Amino acid sequence: MTKDILLRLKGLQFVGEGEEEPLEVIAPGTYFEKNGKHYIRYDEVMEGFEGTVQNLIKVDGSSMEVTKRGVANAHMIFEENKKNLTYYNTPFGNLLVGIVATDIDLQMTEDTLDVKVDYALEVNYEHLADCTISMNVQATKGAHLLS
Repeated sequence: MTKDILLRLKGLQFVGEGEEEPLEVIAPGTYFEKNGKHYIRYDEVMEGFEGTVQNLIKVDGSSMEVTKRGVANAHMIFEENKKNLTYYNTPFGNLLVGIVATDIDLQMTEDTLDVKVDYALEVNYEHLADCTISMNVQATKGAHLLS
């Protein structure tokens, strides 16, 4: 069953060569579980552009997939100790992105889901940075993530 959630997502956004800035997204969304995987859907607004990015995150204890559709498009796969390549299509152009997750930690309670992913990020086959994504999913309106 779909549950209303509040998503807090923290990470780094790269704004230029060697320049990074912390990124935090707080957005309402929906959550459901199917076949042992957790699914989170939410919409994101990109500053300065019309339209939204529809995001679907699929996560379990060993991998995370992020699919973006709209103003930006990508299908990023985070798997421990495995390199995955994808094109990240942005309004500024396409980037070839390589992702190697070094740790994926998932913690679940009745009302929350916490995910932390450590990964190495490459752009056009060059190591750009070691990064972390932290995601907190909180049930809203007294609902529980687990039925």
